[in-house]
Amino acid sequence: MKTSIETELKAHILGMVNDGVLTEDNQEDWHQIAFNKSYYIVGHYQANEWLKQHGVDAFEAIDDIIQYANDNFGEVYTAVHPESVVNMYVYILGEELLAGIDTFEELKEL
Repeated sequence: MKTSIETELKAHILGMVNDGVLTEDNQEDWHQIAFNKSYYIVGHYQANEWLKQHGVDAFEAIDDIIQYANDNFGEVYTAVHPESVVNMYVYILGEELLAGIDTFEELKEL
């Protein structure tokens, strides 16, 4: 994961911790709440700009999404337009980022 994306996603998670959205009580749903409950990026233009800002090639992101979807669901459900691609890509990277975080204290130290 690119450092700029990791930094941004960690800030997103910590913001949710500080706002009381992610808590010890909803630990099993951290990933769902942080990266799937609502869109991370809204709008095609904003999604394209996000990809550019982080130096992510759209086709590499799509390839990662296809691989993830096939591995986890057996098929791809993500529509191929900027907003869906960025949000699914962030969903996948958020899952990577939260993997191995077992306690609320570890989450707060991201």
